[in-house]
Amino acid sequence: MAKTIVVKQIGSPIRRPAIQRETLKGLGLNKMNRTRELEDTPSVRGMVAKIPHLVTIIEEKN
Repeated sequence: MAKTIVVKQIGSPIRRPAIQRETLKGLGLNKMNRTRELEDTPSVRGMVAKIPHLVTIIEEKN
């Protein structure tokens, strides 16, 4: 079974650069307090690292 992480959106994309809004969409988030369970890959981790002020990792599953 692949490792997964649960990511929660904590910030609004309003008045943010377009690349940050697109990164949120790429993670499957678009509204406040939404959560998504995503595969723990370097690309997903990189996307989360690009917008730490908008998302948080709330759980890591093995």
